[in-house]
Amino acid sequence: MEKGRILGAAVSLIPDDKGRILLVKRCDCGKWGLPGGLMEFGETLEKAAVREAKEETGLDIAVDELCGVYSGFISRRTGNQPITASFTAHVIGGELFCDHVETDELGWFGADELPEIYSSQHIVMIEDYFSGARGVCR
Repeated sequence: MEKGRILGAAVSLIPDDKGRILLVKRCDCGKWGLPGGLMEFGETLEKAAVREAKEETGLDIAVDELCGVYSGFISRRTGNQPITASFTAHVIGGELFCDHVETDELGWFGADELPEIYSSQHIVMIEDYFSGARGVCR
């Protein structure tokens, strides 16, 4: 059996002034997740988080802190194992925008109103964020 790849990735947890976080509805599966994605060669995790947020949401963000590193998950769809850093971040510019290539919809959600999340890794990252956990490694 062919093994998947280990990949570096980053996501952003971007809260609004009501404490809700920004989620993106993915075009590939119709479910929701955190803005983020794979690193490009030569890029840092922090820069990947900033770039992916811009590409998927239209927003310019600044990273505030590392929430955690999540390496114990294997994608059911690809068989790859993403090592994902989650960051809290805040908006510094831009405007919300869906490209309808990667993202179909954007929305702000509180802990008690989450839509269907596409990935178990994202579910754990969101739960950790809302519980106040920081510096986790899973």
